[in-house]
Amino acid sequence: MAQRSDERTLGVVAPQRFIDDADFELQCGETLNGFEIVFETYGTLNEARSNAVLVCHALSGNHHAAGHHSAQDVKPGWWDACIGPGKAIDTERFFVVSLNNLGGCDGSTGPTSVDPRTGHVFGPEFPAVTVKDWVRSQTRLADHLNIERFAAVVGGSLGGMQAMQWAIDYPERLNAAVLIACAAKLSAQNIAFNEIARQAIMTDPEYRNGNYSIENTNPKHGLGLARMIGHVTYLSDHGMGQKFGREVKSGDVSQARDVEFQVESYLRYKGQSFSKRFDANTYLLMTRALDFFDPAGDYEDDLVATFKHVQAKFLVLSFTTDWRFATDRSAEIVDALIAAGKNVVSATIESEHGHDSFLQPIPRYIAVFRAYMNQLAAEAGRAS
Repeated sequence: MAQRSDERTLGVVAPQRFIDDADFELQCGETLNGFEIVFETYGTLNEARSNAVLVCHALSGNHHAAGHHSAQDVKPGWWDACIGPGKAIDTERFFVVSLNNLGGCDGSTGPTSVDPRTGHVFGPEFPAVTVKDWVRSQTRLADHLNIERFAAVVGGSLGGMQAMQWAIDYPERLNAAVLIACAAKLSAQNIAFNEIARQAIMTDPEYRNGNYSIENTNPKHGLGLARMIGHVTYLSDHGMGQKFGREVKSGDVSQARDVEFQVESYLRYKGQSFSKRFDANTYLLMTRALDFFDPAGDYEDDLVATFKHVQAKFLVLSFTTDWRFATDRSAEIVDALIAAGKNVVSATIESEHGHDSFLQPIPRYIAVFRAYMNQLAAEAGRAS
């Protein structure tokens, strides 16, 4: 077999659209009159349809996980470090499906979509969605693609929570769940950070009670602040110190006049760029879905009982400097899986990148991830 290289890429990829015309009842009790999901696929589905991998995105992610949308596109998909020929999720061995979640703002039905019942943009009237709703809508997409069982459902952060919910709600439809930098439920501190971010958006005068698109405004200041708050929590103190220190971009510290630190400039840039591409109502919806996630709540808060009926094997990965989803939170998942008698492999990865480590090509992380996925690929090959 030819030697694969991590430098190889998928090249140009194109989004696809799945349209489901059937009514879709959400956990909140409201019903969508059908929905659309934008997705991308990479690799080839084998004859036995046994090598499919579903990639679930985190809070601000979307369907574009790998490759480029054009030859001129400089920036690849958000998980290009891990998806492609010879990479951890090897597209020469797997058929990868990556989607934009229901409620998203990158083409799937969400707050920026037109409500067919009114002819107007949903805006703040788009109903609340949960991780369970996302997973159920993803099964509709899987049915459309004639995928009865995934070799793996994979995700980091909020994506890992979706992979966990898949294993709980549809135990017969996946062979493995890969949970990276996630938790079985948010801590009070995490919920608090999400609420501060939401308040930044909702108190922006341009938010207009969520009707900003109708009134031709954009709460970009509030959304930018929300992103700045979130981004700080995704990094580590050490990592920020290494990257920025107390370096001054402009002004004179000795005179305390017109001073701008590099870290201030960086955060403002992140906030401004995010506010141009993301929808504020979607941000509120996604953070609330994070807050609501608590699968053990259906099992009298017993995580072991929650996992008793799952059939999937698990890979659970965490990172030493991730204080948003600390290693202890992954250990809770691992301990519960072991107590439930399940097949679980876990690793804690040394990293200076905080929560964002799951997006980085950290050598040990990639090695562990690749080794596990290679085992799954071999199993999928035997099934074919």
